[in-house]
Order: sequence, then structure tokens, then C-alpha cells
Amino acid sequence: METSLVFFSQLSMCEPKEKTIFKLIHGSGKEETSKEAKIRISTEEAIKWGESFDKLLSHKDGLETFTRFLKTEFSEENIEFWIACEDFKKSKDPQQIIRKAKAIYEKFIQNDAPQEVNLDFHTKEIISKSIIQPTLHSFDVAQSRVYQLMEQDSYMRFLKSDIYLDLTEGRSQRPTNLRRRSRSFTCTEFQDVKSDVAIWL
Repeated sequence: METSLVFFSQLSMCEPKEKTIFKLIHGSGKEETSKEAKIRISTEEAIKWGESFDKLLSHKDGLETFTRFLKTEFSEENIEFWIACEDFKKSKDPQQIIRKAKAIYEKFIQNDAPQEVNLDFHTKEIISKSIIQPTLHSFDVAQSRVYQLMEQDSYMRFLKSDIYLDLTEGRSQRPTNLRRRSRSFTCTEFQDVKSDVAIWL
């Protein structure tokens, strides 16, 4: 049996090589494609998502489609954090508030969190202090900042993406390209790139 390991020098170091290389070699399209096939969205509904970011997030299919787009940019932690905050604010039991607040902090806020969102030092400090006795408003500032980041940045790119244009123009959906957030090209462009490659047979 032959085993080949391929390393691309151009890849961002913000994600473990093993995870990135696996995605490039094996892709994540099969699962996503089958999921996409189950979603039936009318052109009229998709066009409404372009009216405002709030309308996009308030629609179940809009939220799911936007999440799928963020996954192509490896920035889904932003929308997952926003969703977690929305769910957190519905908590009623004091113990549930403490438990969920701790989970959100460890997953999205603390340094080196597995899905750390991009927040300024001051906001993180406020949250780290309030997490001792959390309230339903402990993450309000952080959620607002992440919302603004998505609205001003990711949402603008979403409206120009094939994922969105395929829906608004009635085009058949195509396989999703993976886009590194640190670079402007897609991973499919590696096909023509001459890079340092180490192969073991």
C-alpha cells in the first residue's frame, strides 16, 4: 500500500496542517452537497436576503445558507458564536445560565479557544470578569461586535458569492470552493501552483 503526504507551503498556519490538507485532498463537498440538495429556496425569498443582513439571519434557510458560505471561508465560528448567544439569552434557569456561559466562553472567547472569535482585548477582559457571575447580557457587547463584523465584511462577500447568486439568478448550484480568509484566492487555484511538495511513498 502506498501512502502519500502532500504539504503546501502557501497554506495559512492559522489552522492545523492535518485538518487543512485533509480538506484539500478529500474535500468536504459530499456531505454539504447532499445537505444542499434538500434545501429548496425560491428566488424571491433569496432576493429578500439581499435587502438586509437582519432579514438573512431571521430566515432559517438564509441562516443555513450563510453558515454554509462562512464554512467556505473557514470563519463559521462567527455565526456559530452569534447563534450560541441567541440561544443563551433564552435561558431561564440560573444553573443553565452559568453552564451555557461557561461553555460559550471556553469555546469562543478565551485565549486559544477551539473556535475563538476575533474580539479586542478590552471586550475579552470584561467577559472574563463577568463570567464568574454571568447574566443574560454577559455576551451582548461581543455578540454585537461579531454581528457588525459579519454584516460589514462577510455579508458583503456573501451577496457576491456563487452560493447566493445561484439562488437569486436561478442557476444550478455548483460545488463550493474553499476560500482561505487570509488570501483572496480559492483552494482550487492550487492546481496550477508550483510549491514545495514533500511526498513519501
